[in-house]
Amino acid sequence: MGLGGCIILIAAGAILTFATDWHMRGVNLDLVGIILMIVGLIGVSTFSGIARRRRVVVPPTTPVVEEERHHHRDGYIDGYGV
Repeated sequence: MGLGGCIILIAAGAILTFATDWHMRGVNLDLVGIILMIVGLIGVSTFSGIARRRRVVVPPTTPVVEEERHHHRDGYIDGYGV
């Protein structure tokens, strides 16, 4: 279920809980609405956690080769006599 489906569950649950005054025998619509809102919130948190993990960029592990340049002149390294 995507983010849109989760938001629809939250909206439908809120409508059933807060905006209706229907009474059905054997069904508590307030409880059904609260359950829908909880399931929608769990879906949103799960979706955002998965989306956050997908955005993590791992740099490629390529070896770094450093070149050392030494100029040998007259037996000295880099001309400083060391």
